[in-house]
Amino acid sequence: MSQPVLPILDRAFGHPSGRLGRIGGALMARGNAATERHVIDVASLTETDIVLVIGPGPGVGLRAAAERARHTTGIDPSEDMLRACVDRCRDLVHAGKVGVRNGSAESTGAHDDAFDVVLSVNNIQLWDNLGAGLAEVSRVLRPSGRLVLSSHDKWLPVARQRLITAVEAAGLSDVQSWTWQPPGQLASLAFQLRATKPA
Repeated sequence: MSQPVLPILDRAFGHPSGRLGRIGGALMARGNAATERHVIDVASLTETDIVLVIGPGPGVGLRAAAERARHTTGIDPSEDMLRACVDRCRDLVHAGKVGVRNGSAESTGAHDDAFDVVLSVNNIQLWDNLGAGLAEVSRVLRPSGRLVLSSHDKWLPVARQRLITAVEAAGLSDVQSWTWQPPGQLASLAFQLRATKPA
């Protein structure tokens, strides 16, 4: 269902490593920060929430979520990005509020009903299989848990309505979607959605 990622983009953003990975991480940290803060606001995180961040990259959104939630876990297929997350969130890791591990949208390594909130920012276009990733999100969300997702509109893996349909097919409901313009002259329009796992 998802389109293949070009190798150079995969090395910079999908599975960042080496020099390209460091460049990609720096671009993500700078370019995604406002969107990650916005998504966290939309998610209405509370101090009781257990949160999963899929593809946290260099950890900007991971840290912002952890500062509001009870505990936040970041999963990423890139060891370089996991190290960057630990560096950025070191104090929160030591405080037991942040954990990171290797994983992907399709394989989170989490138990059923493990999270109150799942967040994904500019990452869905890198998932190997959209349907499998959304099914995994549904599996690890607790009843009444919520997914908040944002992606560059021009880089969505499928058309907007097909994405909404795929979210519903994964067992999530009350899907709300909108577009949001991040600040900055070069920022591209974001497509965002919020969905809930039925109680």
